[in-house]
Amino acid sequence: MEPEQSYSFESELWIYSAGKASWHFITVLVEISHRIRFFAGRTNGFGSIQVNARIDGSRFATSLFPDKTSGCYFLPVKAEVRKAESITAGDRVQVEIKTG
Repeated sequence: MEPEQSYSFESELWIYSAGKASWHFITVLVEISHRIRFFAGRTNGFGSIQVNARIDGSRFATSLFPDKTSGCYFLPVKAEVRKAESITAGDRVQVEIKTG
């Protein structure tokens, strides 16, 4: 088992839309994405990595998904978290993620 890694950063919430569906994401900073990739060890489907995340008072378990174009990971943000924290696309939010 890989040791737990903890990262804090600020980033913008954005929307990816495809047809009728849309998802909200936060892009993990490139420097942090490189560290996570280096220490990640085993990954799941699509190269995803399980993490525990916190945005303000909301803690949630999710997975980071790699983006080959930018070299960054994307953190999906569920509707219940966005609603609880009153955040919408375009807002900058403080994020904490823990791997391991």
